[in-house]
Amino acid sequence: MSVQTVKYRVLRSTALWVLFLNGCANFSSQSEQFTPPSPVTGEPSTVEQPYVVRGQDSNFTSHRFNELTPGTNNHHRYATVPSGQPLSNSQGTLLPTTQFSTPDPYATTPQHWSSNTPQYTAVPHYSSTTDSASRQSPFLPTSPTGVGGSTYTPPLASRPLTDPVNSASQFAPSSGISAAPRVGIGAVSQTERLPPPPPNNYTQGPVSETLSSPETVDSRSLAPPSPLLSSPSLGPNPYMEADIDVLVQEAQTGRFMFGVGVNSDAGVIGNIVVDERNFDLFRVPRSWQEVANGTAFRGSGQQFRLEALPGTLVQRYTASLTEPYLLGTQVSFNMSGFYFDRRFFDWDEERLGGRLGFGYRLTPDLSLGMTLRAEQVNIHDPKVLGVPELDEALGKSNLFGTRMKVSHDTRDIPFAPTEGHMLEFSYEQVLGTYDYPRVTADFRQYFLIHERPDSSGRHTLGFSLRTGVTGAQTPIFENFFAGGFSTIRGFDFRGASPVVGTVTVGGEFQFLGSVEYLFPLTADDMLRGVVFVDYGTVEENIEINSKNYRVAPGFGMRLFVPAMGPAPIALDFAFPIAQAQFDDEQIFSFFIGFGR
Repeated sequence: MSVQTVKYRVLRSTALWVLFLNGCANFSSQSEQFTPPSPVTGEPSTVEQPYVVRGQDSNFTSHRFNELTPGTNNHHRYATVPSGQPLSNSQGTLLPTTQFSTPDPYATTPQHWSSNTPQYTAVPHYSSTTDSASRQSPFLPTSPTGVGGSTYTPPLASRPLTDPVNSASQFAPSSGISAAPRVGIGAVSQTERLPPPPPNNYTQGPVSETLSSPETVDSRSLAPPSPLLSSPSLGPNPYMEADIDVLVQEAQTGRFMFGVGVNSDAGVIGNIVVDERNFDLFRVPRSWQEVANGTAFRGSGQQFRLEALPGTLVQRYTASLTEPYLLGTQVSFNMSGFYFDRRFFDWDEERLGGRLGFGYRLTPDLSLGMTLRAEQVNIHDPKVLGVPELDEALGKSNLFGTRMKVSHDTRDIPFAPTEGHMLEFSYEQVLGTYDYPRVTADFRQYFLIHERPDSSGRHTLGFSLRTGVTGAQTPIFENFFAGGFSTIRGFDFRGASPVVGTVTVGGEFQFLGSVEYLFPLTADDMLRGVVFVDYGTVEENIEINSKNYRVAPGFGMRLFVPAMGPAPIALDFAFPIAQAQFDDEQIFSFFIGFGR
């Protein structure tokens, strides 16, 4: 046997032994590798085919990075502290996270974490040619919009530290960025650095990440992102995008209404209304076809209203036009003309005139208003003569007034409010046949005391207070009056006002208030009860005379019938306990209205 043959056999035997020993060492290290329990069940994982991303790191061999719990759709990660994410231990307790600028190469204890926020199953890769603070980011699936690149920063997670030195250097958070080459739209160069994302509540410093090329990821191993996940840089999640077709049809803007009402103050009153909420004053019809198909005088968003209220004691006819946005501004404009006729007990009164109004809403609740009025007042058919206040007002008078108003209104329902308030101040200067100023204030507050869980059955406590002062030259038909359903119940209409002889002349000062508690009597809220106390006075001079102060407690019912309109049927009984000697009492007062 030659020397070369002997050397060949020795080398072959040595090589076989080396291969054999190396195989035994690998088998022993794999069998002793730590297997962390599942954070949910606490049992060791028995998944045969790990659910991980392959292809970015050829040295990544652990199957413990992301596992699927058998029989569920839960994917669990075992990681060091993810960058910028709130973490919990296996019991589900949130743990504080700390971000280190450099990894700990001597970490030997495996870290087991599961993120409480949506995770992407991607393995970060770090280049061996750069320092430990440089890394690549996991790949985020492209959005349905077709944009290949994104600056979104997904959460990171790493596998157990089976190799403390290598694992720590590969998966530790860092403050620097060295982006990997990327293809498609928005590719980032090797040296490009992106700005950090906005700070969050879980990390001590921002960490930004870039995206890898789509070709380096096995798309079958990507877990779908959470549909609720959003990014400051991307806006809403592209997975939530959807095409929506909105089909609208113009609502009915014109109304024709008629009704009838009766109350203790004004007798029987009819009501006929034509209302158009999409009126156009300048769209004059050019043919009969435009009149027939309803396009004439329509389309500009203006409101036009014709109203006729014929009655036994009161008649009123008005026509009004409202422009909510005058010349495209936030100023509203109203123009109206009216004719009013009222048969009072002591005289008959007719008014013919018009008003111009401007309004501006500072906030949804606060508004300013200005009204100009011009009217002719005719006082005729007096019941008695010889009363100076009445004799001076007989005949026709011309009034021109400018009124400024500021109001703050938060009431929920104007007809029957259950909460909120209304505060209004106004000042008017009147010129013409008479010259006088007029100042009024009106405050109403409503408190919701109790309601059912479905917001029905509301108990409401309401307070109201009205006061006003007018000048010494105010004519009798412009004075303040009290008494009746809308002022002080328990008295006849205008029956709680100053009297000269047998004529009710009113006064230059008023102070009226009321406290009212409204509560349901039936489960459907159609029938409600009310208890109240009305109080106040009207004086010829600016003073409060205790001898003329009125107080009237009472009770009543409110019947709400939807078919009869929004205003309820009101029946009240009031009993004056303080009054003036010349007052006219009326225990029962009512209001009944019906409109369609």
